[in-house]
Amino acid sequence: MRLPSADLSDPASRRALPASQLAPSAARALVRAEIEKHARSGATPRQVTRRLTEDAMLLVSELVTNALVHAGTRIEVACDVETRRRKPQDAAPEETGAAGEGHPAELVAVLVEVADAQPTGRVAGDSSGERTEGRGLGLQMVGSLAESWGVAYRHTEKVVWFRIAVSELEPEPSGTLSEAMQRELVAAEIYSASREADRRRAAEWTDSGGSFLAEVSELLAGQLDEDMVAALAGQLLVPRLADWCAVWLTTESGGMRLARVWHSDERKVEALRLALEPDPPGPNLRTVGIPWPWPGHAEGSGRSGSALAFSLVAGGTCLGSLVIGRSGPTEMTASVARTAEDAARRVAQAVFTARQYTRQTTISRALQRRQLPPALAALPGVETAIVYEPHAMGQTVGGDFYDLFALGRNRWAFLLGDVQGKDPEAMSVTGLTRHLVRLLAREGHGVDSVLGKLNAALAEESAEAVAVGGETAQPRFLSLVYGEVEPDEEAGGARCTVASAGHPPPLKLSMDGRVEPVVESQLLLGIDESADFEAYPFELAPGQSLLCVTDGVTERRNGSRQLDDDDGLAKIFAGCTGLGAKAVAERVRQATHDFGTEPLEDDVAILVLHAVAR
Repeated sequence: MRLPSADLSDPASRRALPASQLAPSAARALVRAEIEKHARSGATPRQVTRRLTEDAMLLVSELVTNALVHAGTRIEVACDVETRRRKPQDAAPEETGAAGEGHPAELVAVLVEVADAQPTGRVAGDSSGERTEGRGLGLQMVGSLAESWGVAYRHTEKVVWFRIAVSELEPEPSGTLSEAMQRELVAAEIYSASREADRRRAAEWTDSGGSFLAEVSELLAGQLDEDMVAALAGQLLVPRLADWCAVWLTTESGGMRLARVWHSDERKVEALRLALEPDPPGPNLRTVGIPWPWPGHAEGSGRSGSALAFSLVAGGTCLGSLVIGRSGPTEMTASVARTAEDAARRVAQAVFTARQYTRQTTISRALQRRQLPPALAALPGVETAIVYEPHAMGQTVGGDFYDLFALGRNRWAFLLGDVQGKDPEAMSVTGLTRHLVRLLAREGHGVDSVLGKLNAALAEESAEAVAVGGETAQPRFLSLVYGEVEPDEEAGGARCTVASAGHPPPLKLSMDGRVEPVVESQLLLGIDESADFEAYPFELAPGQSLLCVTDGVTERRNGSRQLDDDDGLAKIFAGCTGLGAKAVAERVRQATHDFGTEPLEDDVAILVLHAVAR
């Protein structure tokens, strides 16, 4: 950003600081030296110079310290001092030369920037300027002492700036809200009113080989939330091409909502929002800039400016509108308008992509409602717990699934499964499987019969898929643990019957710490239509626990080793003696995460049954 009359690109006024505890003192020295350099032969009263120096040093010290604490990267500080020549009638006789020349200069203001490197894509609202324990007063001090200040996010850095004026601030306007709003809107001028300066600044962003538009494309690429796209658009355009920016987005009802307002001075954002929100642009397929009324111009007070509205069009549909405004010239140069138009196209495409992702997420959630039960049944005398973590970032469902439901006559059934693949078609298979198991079990089929009929259905569906889709079709294989539980309300514990089809065998933990598998694993479901399955009965005595997991737990990797190598899962389970179902599930979940340093490579599902000791 550049402030009026400031030349902060001068190497003499800009200094790179070490990311160490020496940075604040070096920043203070730079600011003090710049102010003293302009004040030595000036006419500004000494006490005013001293106060200006003290305030500027305090604020730059706070901002540099904040950058060290929250960013910890390279820091650059720039300082510029504004001065003006006193008029002959204002100067004392001894201050004026024989010919009335050499009038001494007065200090007007000091301007300071503090820049720190930021990761690509960082946006406002991160922790770099917010309150943390014992800190967070830096920006409050800036707001109370500075005449104006603001924050700008560039491609690789964040810049906080402030301006301290020698003269006292004018009192707050006592008029209506619109008058106060207009005063706020015209108070900070980032760009010179000079058309020549305006053209030079536009050329800086438009004639540099498309670097600005390349940066827009890079930052917007991969954004999957339309409100985040709107926020980034404001940060990209302000203050480079505009003093303020507003983004409207269309709603499902056909209206327009003001998604984001961005101003070069953060204190003016709310006033700008109040001015713009009542009159949103209408949906329009024109992508060229349309002149837009300057907020509050009808009041006739303060400085006017110019604004342009650009429709956000992608896929032949208007998705919203982007409006930029600049104080000063009554017209924007053609180069600025063209650059903003190109940026608007990229914003529109990013919004379109984000909405496509939102639709896919909605479908995923609908599949989740079929794949996972809304709640688990409660068993008398038996505690239950489930842990489910899809491995894909931002995904709510994966290939693992579970269920626990009542069969009637003091009997309950449970299952834990994993379907091959993670695509929506695989998720639909899991939902179908869960409901089919419920139907078969409630019709009276036993554990072995349920697995047999489910296996035949999956094998038949896979064969049909191959017949229709040819070699490109993928058959769906399923691993599953399925069991029935009958609690013994008199003696405690429960009688269980369980079978495993291609799944890690369930483990039983006794009160003496002994761990043993309760079944033998059998063939995956969906491979052989004629396969038979065997169920294994056993007693779950009071105080004992049953642990069922998917291969996301057993095959968790650390280098070449897996978690279940050398009975690793059994050893973890043995350490859960005396714990309830929820505590056991959490212990196994945490051990799974701790085993490897990399993020999870597969979904994790854990089901625990614990017979309560009497």
